[in-house]
Amino acid sequence: MTNFIKTGVIGHPISHSKSPLIHNYWIEKYGINGEYKSIDIHPDNLQSGVQKLIDEGYKGFNVTVPHKINIMDLCYEIDDLAKEIGAVNTVTIKDGKLYGTNTDAYGFAQNIKINAPNFDFKKGKAVILGAGGAAKAALYALEKEAVPEIIITNRTKEKADNLAHGIIKSIDWEQKNNAIKGANLIINTTSLGMTGKPNLDIDITKISPHALINDIVYAPLYTDLLKTAKSKNIQIVTGIGMLLYQACRGFELWNGTTPNVTKELEDLALS
Repeated sequence: MTNFIKTGVIGHPISHSKSPLIHNYWIEKYGINGEYKSIDIHPDNLQSGVQKLIDEGYKGFNVTVPHKINIMDLCYEIDDLAKEIGAVNTVTIKDGKLYGTNTDAYGFAQNIKINAPNFDFKKGKAVILGAGGAAKAALYALEKEAVPEIIITNRTKEKADNLAHGIIKSIDWEQKNNAIKGANLIINTTSLGMTGKPNLDIDITKISPHALINDIVYAPLYTDLLKTAKSKNIQIVTGIGMLLYQACRGFELWNGTTPNVTKELEDLALS
Protein backbone atom coordinates (compact mmCIF):
# COMPACT_ATOMS: atom_id res chain seq x y z
CA MET A 1 0.00 0.00 0.00
CA THR A 2 1.28 3.48 -0.85
CA ASN A 3 2.16 5.90 1.91
CA PHE A 4 -0.79 7.70 3.50
CA ILE A 5 -1.03 11.20 1.97
CA LYS A 6 -1.99 13.86 4.52
CA THR A 7 -3.24 17.19 3.14
CA GLY A 8 -5.52 19.96 4.34
CA VAL A 9 -6.43 23.63 4.40
CA ILE A 10 -5.31 26.21 6.96
CA GLY A 11 -7.17 29.37 7.93
CA HIS A 12 -8.89 31.18 10.80
CA PRO A 13 -11.78 30.61 11.05
CA ILE A 14 -11.90 27.51 8.87
CA SER A 15 -15.18 25.70 9.60
CA HIS A 16 -16.83 27.32 6.54
CA SER A 17 -14.30 25.88 4.07
CA LYS A 18 -15.63 23.67 1.27
CA SER A 19 -12.15 22.33 0.49
CA PRO A 20 -12.42 19.15 2.63
CA LEU A 21 -15.66 18.20 0.82
CA ILE A 22 -13.99 18.69 -2.56
CA HIS A 23 -10.68 16.96 -1.87
CA ASN A 24 -12.10 14.04 0.08
CA TYR A 25 -14.59 13.47 -2.76
CA TRP A 26 -11.66 13.12 -5.15
CA ILE A 27 -9.62 11.04 -2.68
CA GLU A 28 -12.46 8.52 -2.51
CA LYS A 29 -13.23 8.68 -6.25
CA TYR A 30 -9.65 7.99 -7.32
CA GLY A 31 -8.91 5.44 -4.59
CA ILE A 32 -6.12 7.44 -3.00
CA ASN A 33 -4.78 6.39 0.39
CA GLY A 34 -5.06 9.68 2.20
CA GLU A 35 -7.19 12.36 3.83
CA TYR A 36 -7.74 16.11 3.68
CA LYS A 37 -8.56 18.07 6.84
CA SER A 38 -9.48 21.63 7.79
CA ILE A 39 -6.95 23.02 10.26
CA ASP A 40 -7.66 26.16 12.27
CA ILE A 41 -4.46 28.12 12.87
CA HIS A 42 -4.64 31.48 14.62
CA PRO A 43 -2.55 34.21 12.93
CA ASP A 44 -0.37 34.47 16.05
CA ASN A 45 0.50 30.78 15.75
CA LEU A 46 1.10 30.51 12.01
CA GLN A 47 4.75 29.48 12.17
CA SER A 48 4.30 26.91 14.95
CA GLY A 49 1.09 25.62 13.39
CA VAL A 50 2.76 25.05 10.02
CA GLN A 51 5.77 23.44 11.69
CA LYS A 52 3.38 20.98 13.34
CA LEU A 53 2.04 19.99 9.89
CA ILE A 54 5.61 19.42 8.69
CA ASP A 55 6.36 17.31 11.80
CA GLU A 56 3.18 15.28 11.24
CA GLY A 57 4.25 14.41 7.70
CA TYR A 58 1.80 16.49 5.66
CA LYS A 59 2.38 16.45 1.90
CA GLY A 60 0.90 19.92 1.49
CA PHE A 61 -1.97 22.23 2.28
CA ASN A 62 -4.20 24.97 0.92
CA VAL A 63 -4.12 28.42 2.46
CA THR A 64 -7.14 30.64 3.00
CA VAL A 65 -7.80 33.89 4.89
CA PRO A 66 -6.05 35.38 6.75
CA HIS A 67 -2.80 33.54 5.90
CA LYS A 68 -2.37 33.90 2.11
CA ILE A 69 0.20 36.69 2.38
CA ASN A 70 1.94 35.88 5.67
CA ILE A 71 2.55 32.25 4.60
CA MET A 72 4.91 33.64 1.95
CA ASP A 73 7.47 34.50 4.65
CA LEU A 74 7.58 30.83 5.67
CA CYS A 75 8.06 29.45 2.16
CA TYR A 76 11.48 28.22 1.05
CA GLU A 77 10.49 28.93 -2.54
CA ILE A 78 7.59 30.79 -4.18
CA ASP A 79 6.90 30.45 -7.90
CA ASP A 80 6.63 33.45 -10.23
CA LEU A 81 2.85 33.08 -10.45
CA ALA A 82 2.34 33.50 -6.70
CA LYS A 83 4.90 36.32 -6.57
CA GLU A 84 3.06 38.28 -9.24
CA ILE A 85 -0.35 37.75 -7.63
CA GLY A 86 1.15 38.53 -4.23
CA ALA A 87 -0.40 35.61 -2.39
CA VAL A 88 0.07 31.86 -1.87
CA ASN A 89 -2.96 29.58 -1.64
CA THR A 90 -1.31 26.20 -2.25
CA VAL A 91 1.76 24.77 -0.51
CA THR A 92 3.68 21.56 -1.18
CA ILE A 93 6.03 20.23 1.51
CA LYS A 94 9.28 18.60 0.37
CA ASP A 95 12.08 17.63 2.76
CA GLY A 96 10.54 19.82 5.45
CA LYS A 97 10.47 22.92 3.23
CA LEU A 98 7.46 24.84 1.90
CA TYR A 99 7.00 25.50 -1.81
CA GLY A 100 4.25 28.01 -2.56
CA THR A 101 2.11 28.65 -5.60
CA ASN A 102 -1.26 30.21 -6.40
CA THR A 103 -4.03 28.35 -8.24
CA ASP A 104 -6.73 31.05 -8.08
CA ALA A 105 -5.85 32.58 -11.48
CA TYR A 106 -6.11 29.17 -13.12
CA GLY A 107 -9.41 28.51 -11.33
CA PHE A 108 -10.83 31.86 -12.42
CA ALA A 109 -9.91 31.47 -16.10
CA GLN A 110 -10.85 27.80 -16.31
CA ASN A 111 -14.28 28.47 -14.82
CA ILE A 112 -15.07 30.87 -17.66
CA LYS A 113 -13.48 28.71 -20.36
CA ILE A 114 -15.47 25.64 -19.35
CA ASN A 115 -18.80 27.35 -18.67
CA ALA A 116 -18.68 29.91 -21.51
CA PRO A 117 -16.60 28.09 -24.16
CA ASN A 118 -17.39 30.57 -26.92
CA PHE A 119 -16.38 33.62 -24.90
CA ASP A 120 -13.49 35.64 -26.38
CA PHE A 121 -11.37 37.40 -23.74
CA LYS A 122 -9.65 39.50 -26.42
CA LYS A 123 -12.87 41.04 -27.73
CA GLY A 124 -13.05 44.03 -25.39
CA LYS A 125 -12.42 45.54 -22.01
CA ALA A 126 -12.96 43.82 -18.68
CA VAL A 127 -14.22 45.54 -15.53
CA ILE A 128 -13.27 44.13 -12.13
CA LEU A 129 -15.25 45.15 -9.05
CA GLY A 130 -13.09 44.79 -5.94
CA ALA A 131 -9.35 44.89 -5.33
CA GLY A 132 -8.63 42.02 -2.94
CA GLY A 133 -6.89 38.68 -3.44
CA ALA A 134 -9.46 37.31 -5.90
CA ALA A 135 -9.20 40.51 -7.96
CA LYS A 136 -5.40 40.12 -8.13
CA ALA A 137 -5.78 36.54 -9.38
CA ALA A 138 -8.35 37.65 -11.96
CA LEU A 139 -6.06 40.45 -13.13
CA TYR A 140 -3.20 38.02 -13.65
CA ALA A 141 -5.44 35.65 -15.63
CA LEU A 142 -6.92 38.43 -17.77
CA GLU A 143 -3.48 39.74 -18.69
CA LYS A 144 -2.43 36.22 -19.70
CA GLU A 145 -5.58 35.95 -21.86
CA ALA A 146 -4.58 39.18 -23.67
CA VAL A 147 -7.57 41.27 -22.59
CA PRO A 148 -6.95 44.65 -24.28
CA GLU A 149 -8.09 46.88 -21.39
CA ILE A 150 -8.90 46.29 -17.74
CA ILE A 151 -10.77 48.70 -15.46
CA ILE A 152 -10.63 48.06 -11.73
CA THR A 153 -12.74 49.79 -9.11
CA ASN A 154 -13.04 49.39 -5.37
CA ARG A 155 -14.91 51.05 -2.54
CA THR A 156 -11.51 52.07 -1.15
CA LYS A 157 -9.97 53.57 -4.29
CA GLU A 158 -6.41 53.42 -2.96
CA LYS A 159 -6.48 49.62 -3.17
CA ALA A 160 -7.54 49.81 -6.82
CA ASP A 161 -4.90 52.48 -7.52
CA ASN A 162 -2.21 50.13 -6.17
CA LEU A 163 -3.10 47.54 -8.83
CA ALA A 164 -3.19 49.98 -11.76
CA HIS A 165 -0.40 49.69 -14.33
CA GLY A 166 -0.14 49.35 -18.09
CA ILE A 167 -3.52 48.23 -19.45
CA ILE A 168 -5.03 48.25 -15.94
CA LYS A 169 -6.75 51.54 -15.00
CA SER A 170 -8.44 52.37 -11.69
CA ILE A 171 -11.59 54.44 -11.37
CA ASP A 172 -13.79 55.73 -8.54
CA TRP A 173 -16.39 53.27 -7.25
CA GLU A 174 -19.12 55.80 -8.14
CA GLN A 175 -18.07 55.58 -11.81
CA LYS A 176 -18.65 51.83 -12.15
CA ASN A 177 -21.96 52.14 -14.00
CA ASN A 178 -20.29 54.18 -16.74
CA ALA A 179 -17.34 51.80 -16.94
CA ILE A 180 -19.42 48.68 -17.53
CA LYS A 181 -21.41 50.12 -20.46
CA GLY A 182 -18.95 48.99 -23.12
CA ALA A 183 -17.48 46.06 -21.23
CA ASN A 184 -16.94 42.61 -22.72
CA LEU A 185 -16.52 41.05 -19.26
CA ILE A 186 -17.73 42.18 -15.83
CA ILE A 187 -16.42 40.42 -12.72
CA ASN A 188 -17.62 40.88 -9.14
CA THR A 189 -14.82 39.89 -6.76
CA THR A 190 -16.33 41.70 -3.76
CA SER A 191 -18.41 40.05 -1.01
CA LEU A 192 -21.42 42.18 -2.03
CA GLY A 193 -24.32 39.89 -2.87
CA MET A 194 -23.07 37.14 -0.59
CA THR A 195 -25.49 35.68 1.95
CA GLY A 196 -25.70 38.11 4.87
CA LYS A 197 -24.06 40.97 2.94
CA PRO A 198 -25.66 43.93 1.13
CA ASN A 199 -26.37 43.49 -2.57
CA LEU A 200 -24.06 44.94 -5.19
CA ASP A 201 -25.60 48.24 -6.30
CA ILE A 202 -24.92 48.32 -10.04
CA ASP A 203 -26.96 49.16 -13.12
CA ILE A 204 -26.51 46.59 -15.91
CA THR A 205 -29.41 47.82 -18.04
CA LYS A 206 -27.10 49.58 -20.53
CA ILE A 207 -24.33 47.01 -20.93
CA SER A 208 -23.65 45.23 -24.20
CA PRO A 209 -25.98 42.25 -24.84
CA HIS A 210 -22.82 40.31 -25.76
CA ALA A 211 -21.15 40.90 -22.40
CA LEU A 212 -20.39 38.14 -19.90
CA ILE A 213 -20.95 38.62 -16.18
CA ASN A 214 -19.02 36.51 -13.67
CA ASP A 215 -19.71 36.70 -9.94
CA ILE A 216 -17.18 34.83 -7.80
CA VAL A 217 -19.69 34.68 -4.92
CA TYR A 218 -21.20 31.17 -4.70
CA ALA A 219 -23.36 31.51 -1.58
CA PRO A 220 -25.91 32.06 -2.96
CA LEU A 221 -24.97 30.54 -6.31
CA TYR A 222 -27.22 32.99 -8.16
CA THR A 223 -26.70 36.45 -6.66
CA ASP A 224 -29.07 39.31 -7.45
CA LEU A 225 -26.50 40.48 -10.00
CA LEU A 226 -26.63 37.15 -11.85
CA LYS A 227 -30.42 36.86 -11.55
CA THR A 228 -30.86 40.31 -13.09
CA ALA A 229 -28.40 39.50 -15.87
CA LYS A 230 -30.15 36.19 -16.58
CA SER A 231 -33.53 37.95 -16.81
CA LYS A 232 -32.03 40.18 -19.52
CA ASN A 233 -30.55 37.20 -21.41
CA ILE A 234 -27.01 38.29 -20.59
CA GLN A 235 -24.53 35.42 -20.40
CA ILE A 236 -23.43 34.58 -16.85
CA VAL A 237 -20.89 32.38 -15.09
CA THR A 238 -21.37 31.54 -11.41
CA GLY A 239 -18.61 31.47 -8.79
CA ILE A 240 -18.55 27.82 -7.74
CA GLY A 241 -16.38 26.77 -10.68
CA MET A 242 -13.48 28.99 -9.62
CA LEU A 243 -13.41 27.20 -6.26
CA LEU A 244 -13.52 23.77 -7.89
CA TYR A 245 -10.98 24.39 -10.63
CA GLN A 246 -8.45 26.08 -8.34
CA ALA A 247 -8.62 22.95 -6.18
CA CYS A 248 -7.64 20.73 -9.12
CA ARG A 249 -4.08 22.02 -9.26
CA GLY A 250 -3.30 21.38 -5.60
CA PHE A 251 -4.82 17.91 -5.74
CA GLU A 252 -2.67 17.09 -8.75
CA LEU A 253 0.50 18.39 -7.06
CA TRP A 254 -0.01 16.32 -3.92
CA ASN A 255 -1.59 13.13 -5.25
CA GLY A 256 -0.23 12.83 -8.81
CA THR A 257 -3.75 12.53 -10.24
CA THR A 258 -5.57 15.16 -12.31
CA PRO A 259 -9.17 15.20 -11.01
CA ASN A 260 -12.32 15.99 -12.96
CA VAL A 261 -14.88 18.60 -11.96
CA THR A 262 -18.32 17.00 -12.21
CA LYS A 263 -21.89 18.10 -11.64
CA GLU A 264 -22.03 15.68 -8.70
CA LEU A 265 -19.06 17.46 -7.10
CA GLU A 266 -20.57 20.88 -7.76
CA ASP A 267 -23.82 19.81 -6.09
CA LEU A 268 -21.84 18.45 -3.12
CA ALA A 269 -19.89 21.69 -2.71
CA LEU A 270 -23.12 23.68 -2.80
CA SER A 271 -24.94 21.45 -0.31
